[in-house]
Amino acid sequence: MKKNKKIRFLTDAAIIAALYVVLTYLTSLLGLASGAIQCRLSEALCILPVFTPAAIPGLFVGCIISNIVTGSSLLDVIFGSIATLLGAYVTYLISKKELSAFFYSLPTVFSNTLIVPLVLKFAYGFEGSLLFFVATVGAGEIISCTIFGTVLYCSLKKYSKYLFK
Repeated sequence: MKKNKKIRFLTDAAIIAALYVVLTYLTSLLGLASGAIQCRLSEALCILPVFTPAAIPGLFVGCIISNIVTGSSLLDVIFGSIATLLGAYVTYLISKKELSAFFYSLPTVFSNTLIVPLVLKFAYGFEGSLLFFVATVGAGEIISCTIFGTVLYCSLKKYSKYLFK
């Protein structure tokens, strides 16, 4: 990779991480960033690996920082961030196929819906069934990743060749 491409990659990843942190913090101020019912606005950014591989480390680092800043448990920092990393990586892998934004959002929805309920139950000791947490986290992910992510995808697609080189 040429020096300019490396710098561009790191810059894009850093901008995405910063956006993720800011959006999570704003969502946290509204009381929606953590808990059994959560809908992080920042999760809409999980559609970005369709446009650039720099989104993968950007989302991962952004999630780590966000979880630390919002006072998450160590297990949440680790496993919640891994869920985002897995979703971002699989989104990047399927981005090579011509799919709709709906399908591009699914890896993050699935990874978070499978991992985060376990974190809620075992890291935080929340009362309730895993099935309840799957439903609440899944609903939040559908809102943030699928609905908001699709809006973001449609907004960026036309300009992606200029924004993500």
